[in-house]
Amino acid sequence: MIEILPSGTYLIKGQVIIEDKSEQLTVEEANNRLTSAGLEKLEQTAIVKEHAKAGTIAYRIMTGHNESGNMQQLKLRFDALTSHDITYVGIVQTACASGLKEFPVPYVLTNCHNSLCAVGGTINEDDHIFGLSAAKKFGGIFVPTHQAVIHQYMREMLAGCGKMILGSDSHTRYGALGTMAIGEGGGELVKQLVKRTYDIAYPEVIAVYLEGKPVPGVGPQDVALAIIGAVFKTGFVKNKVLEFVGPGIDNLTVDFRNGIDVMTTETTCLSSIWCTDEQVAEYYRIHGRPEEYKKLAPDEVSYYDGMVKVDLNCIRPMIALPFHPSNVWSIEELNQNGLDILRLVEIEGQKQLENPNLQLKLTNKLVNGRLQVDQAVVAGCAGGTFENIIAMAQILGQQSIGVDAFSLSVYPSSQPVAMELINNKTVETLMLAGATIRTAFCGPCFGAGDVPVHNGFSIRHTTRNFPNREGSKPDSGQIASVALMDARSIAATARNGGRLTPATEVGDVYQAVPYRFNEKVYENRIYQGFCKAQPEQPLVFGPNIANWPKIRPLTSNLLLKIASVIHDPVTTTDELIPSGETSSYRSNPYKLAEFTLSRKDPAYVDRAKTVQIIETKRQQAVNEQVPEEVAAFFRNAFLPNEYPDDAWQKLIRSTGVGTVIFARKPGDGSAREQAASCQRVLGGDANIALEYATKRYRSNLINWGMLPFTISEVAQDKLAVDSYIYIPGIREAVQAGAETVNATVITDNGTEKVLLKLENISSDDRDIILAGCLMNYYNR
Repeated sequence: MIEILPSGTYLIKGQVIIEDKSEQLTVEEANNRLTSAGLEKLEQTAIVKEHAKAGTIAYRIMTGHNESGNMQQLKLRFDALTSHDITYVGIVQTACASGLKEFPVPYVLTNCHNSLCAVGGTINEDDHIFGLSAAKKFGGIFVPTHQAVIHQYMREMLAGCGKMILGSDSHTRYGALGTMAIGEGGGELVKQLVKRTYDIAYPEVIAVYLEGKPVPGVGPQDVALAIIGAVFKTGFVKNKVLEFVGPGIDNLTVDFRNGIDVMTTETTCLSSIWCTDEQVAEYYRIHGRPEEYKKLAPDEVSYYDGMVKVDLNCIRPMIALPFHPSNVWSIEELNQNGLDILRLVEIEGQKQLENPNLQLKLTNKLVNGRLQVDQAVVAGCAGGTFENIIAMAQILGQQSIGVDAFSLSVYPSSQPVAMELINNKTVETLMLAGATIRTAFCGPCFGAGDVPVHNGFSIRHTTRNFPNREGSKPDSGQIASVALMDARSIAATARNGGRLTPATEVGDVYQAVPYRFNEKVYENRIYQGFCKAQPEQPLVFGPNIANWPKIRPLTSNLLLKIASVIHDPVTTTDELIPSGETSSYRSNPYKLAEFTLSRKDPAYVDRAKTVQIIETKRQQAVNEQVPEEVAAFFRNAFLPNEYPDDAWQKLIRSTGVGTVIFARKPGDGSAREQAASCQRVLGGDANIALEYATKRYRSNLINWGMLPFTISEVAQDKLAVDSYIYIPGIREAVQAGAETVNATVITDNGTEKVLLKLENISSDDRDIILAGCLMNYYNR
């Protein structure tokens, strides 16, 4: 089904795969393989690996957007930007503080996350009005609530072959439409808004070679989950570009490709790109933008840093059980061995729950060997596509989902999609079956819609199934869980009243239905302000919208108190700052910071605030006698006689006080910069990790002036909550480009030396850290 080729691989004429060898690949060997495959021989006389590396689609697109003149160290400028209503307020405010005058490229502000306005009174709608005022003032594109989820709008209206798009949402992926897209934290969008670049070392490119054709009942989520399950745990594609190639692409519709593509985020890759063909050309024609099509394909000889081979014929309906998209099984296997598999999931899942008094129970959902599901949801950029919903209606037919507790909700991804589903009677079929039809909304993806019952089990065609992503609150004694599945198997399960059923059991009921895109829906509602900036227009602030606090630059030395230690294999951004209803407070950094680590380490906020008070008093005492409270903090940290009395004043004045968290592998999941900024608002100065789960989380730390340290596996045992870490000369070390710094861990039992690593940080990133944050950097 999935085969990993971990070493370098040549792809000849898009179909012949030759694994790299120590000796140079010859044209003769390539031609022999081509002849065996019934393909014409190469005309070139030599194969040079470096030239073949430049033969990928990804290389050509990045070359066209690179301003450094050096393909090893890229400085990228994007064609368009996009954000939603959880992120755009902070981005605009940061950009304003960094010198923003006008949006230099199309910047789309969508309103698909805080659409319900169900928490906090007016604050969500206040954010939306702020977004509209920003679009008017700076020349942006504003998509009001319920019109489209962020990525569907970008597919329909902004994607284009050969383009690059940057979004402040982790699932910013439009590779199937020939667009390399990257999801990043807000700081990286700010850089683009003030005409700076996205700086990154040239990433490795991994080929995803598709062959065969999916059997009836297998959908895009099944293919995506199979790939995620094969590569996530090893980190094989982490921070790399996935390039989809191979003859199997021709057997997939564009909607099907989009459904696979958006889920590549869960592999932890950097971006994705696909070969394009006449089907993609037709997509652009349907959406009124035929000029955006270009045929994209690798050169006759292209070289990849590895390959994932996918036999589409062998993919079967899949399910990702709690609590990660990589926890993948085939539904058939689960139905055959449900008790054993679910016991294993319960054991592993229990380790991820923050409330030991709650028990994850899934085995009690088994009825005659099959899972009985409580709820089903199909929504968002992954699930709510036209073809997915069409397939659901064809599977359900005249069947009913029943009158018991099981429920089914369907969220079309945009108003044009919803209107066409109404026109062709699909909505009628679903409603008669018992499904509820909602508007375009991302809430079910992150716990702000369709929260199931306590102890409920929900199956969803959405993007993630992290703990509490369905909206439950373990700290309040609630627990529920989500499994990810394709819309087709969700419909098959709904047809059986919630009894877990793969769509392959239904038979081939699928018929292609044409799609007609009516742009009038958008023409009559979307504010199109690009190149029409109105600088005289004011920004409209609601009472919950607060400016970022003042952040000090990096001091000569740092004395950090360890405020949290997390030994989980992976720490998600949801665990660093919860999703769900807390998203309503994302325009107020002070209120949102109160939720930092609330599900993983509820005592963190109070610990951080206690230390922050000391730092505030230390700064206020720069030209005065140091308060006793501050001096006592330093005396508690350092052993007696470490410094003579006359040295305390000098030490304290040159040493910033802050907090640090340790997590083995933090940052998997969302691009939300608040996972880092909330720590900074509470006085965080650094993270320490064995490694960072994603580039985007590490970038968020840097853009908020936090030091992204890594440490050896052995040294982690020296770190404990309420211990101190003293890092002398840290400012000088960062300025000098040091990749390691010496630090001292201070406990009640004495001191130990540790080596903290600061590897692969560019000179610009170091300047941001020195300044204290991105805003300070631009206002120097």
